[in-house]
Amino acid sequence: MRAQPHPTAAVSTPDTDAPAPAGPDGVTGTRLAAGRIGTFDLVFFVVAAAAPLTVLAGVAPFAIGIGGPGAPLAYLISGALLVLFAAGFTAMSLYVRNAGAFYAYVARGLGRTLGVGIAYVAVVSYNLITPGVAAAFGYFAAGAIRDATGTDVPWWALSVVCVLAVGVLGWLRVTLSAKVLGIALVLEVLSLLVMGGGILGKRGTAALDLGSFDPTTLAGGGIAGMFVLVIGAFTGFEATAIYAEEARDPRRTVPRATFIAIGFLALFYAAGVWLIMGAFGTDKAVTMARAAAGPDLTFQAGELYVGAWLSDTMHALIVVSAFAAALAFHNAAARYLYALGREGLLPRNLGRVSARQGSPSGAVIAQTAFNLLVVLAGAALAADPYTVVFLWTNSTAVLGIMLMQAMAALAVWAFFRRDRRGMSAARVVWAPLVSFAGLAVLTVLAVCHFDLLTGETGMTNVALLAPLPLVLVAGLCVALRIRRNDPHRYASLTTTDVEKD
Repeated sequence: MRAQPHPTAAVSTPDTDAPAPAGPDGVTGTRLAAGRIGTFDLVFFVVAAAAPLTVLAGVAPFAIGIGGPGAPLAYLISGALLVLFAAGFTAMSLYVRNAGAFYAYVARGLGRTLGVGIAYVAVVSYNLITPGVAAAFGYFAAGAIRDATGTDVPWWALSVVCVLAVGVLGWLRVTLSAKVLGIALVLEVLSLLVMGGGILGKRGTAALDLGSFDPTTLAGGGIAGMFVLVIGAFTGFEATAIYAEEARDPRRTVPRATFIAIGFLALFYAAGVWLIMGAFGTDKAVTMARAAAGPDLTFQAGELYVGAWLSDTMHALIVVSAFAAALAFHNAAARYLYALGREGLLPRNLGRVSARQGSPSGAVIAQTAFNLLVVLAGAALAADPYTVVFLWTNSTAVLGIMLMQAMAALAVWAFFRRDRRGMSAARVVWAPLVSFAGLAVLTVLAVCHFDLLTGETGMTNVALLAPLPLVLVAGLCVALRIRRNDPHRYASLTTTDVEKD
């Protein structure tokens, strides 16, 4: 069951052939359908969640404007840091298979009390992303309809359609979601490849400024802020481990998908940003990115070097990209709710599984209801769907996920500290420690430069930051109460589908 033999107990895995009998409500016990997700299904989940077109069109120009010509190098460095994180993260996935990945990893490596605290941070972080992305979908879709027909459709109505469609797909077999995400991802990537081909076809090697990869470009004053935006572009890659219980041969599937996803995103982002800058010339691109044209930099490059049809197509595909990201993060959020419901750390109904679909039905319903609540609250308050509903919810969420990544890296080191289980020190000692240090620094930078994520200052940012420490403390208190009142239950936390030492 592992790369090298070790005298430990066998992994406890679900019975993939015989699901538990369905109850009167049409759900089985607490086991997700196993063996349904392959390597590239996982890659689609992760890369579609990252929404590469949205990153290159909506985020990368801001990174260029803040950090200058070194933006392509920053994407490569961030990718390398996350590869180090993934080395230990995937090593631990051989021993801990749980739909609440960060929670289970931290609990096993750093103790159940801290693990429960991180579990609550995970629930808040992943559940905030989906309604925010759904609001962005409504914003982009309303703009596309207005441009095409001249008709104004309320953004929130389109966001509600997105939420309901995502909820239905989340309820159905997880492989259907993978197919939808795969189609969306292929369309996004093709549009960006066409743009890159047009730039190279007309500018040739003049578009390839090797100076962007000179380390001295990272000496500017805006580099810290740029890395905050850049590292956030990879958010969601860690979701591969969330699906370990449902994967075919998770021992191979999860590591492969994680490394493929990180490698693809790092190279794709770096190359895309490099070519966008090369389309105008590095210095001019930085100047444009800092001006009002910044957010349209990618669309302008597509129209200039390929044609208006590509720019129009990319505007339409951003709508597809937002829907794909909403679906991917909805699935991840639902599985965290499911994992905590199964453990009794949230209402037990969240741990229900559909007998027919093998999906976390209780969590899907709860997550869909939460998404609708946030979208409708934004509409009632007349909040801007992009600059408020999307940026505010996702800024808090990205910071929470960065914190969890740092703690998970440290947990990997702690898990293997006394027994490397036949693995190299480079993979389970040094890689986790280096990635922990890097992620911890980036988390602190994200707090210090939180205004770059939210576009706000003062008490607004304080209010947006507050939920993370509050739910962390709440989780710690819950864990301590369980340990005091029910030691047997406390000792059993995270033991579902986990190899016991």
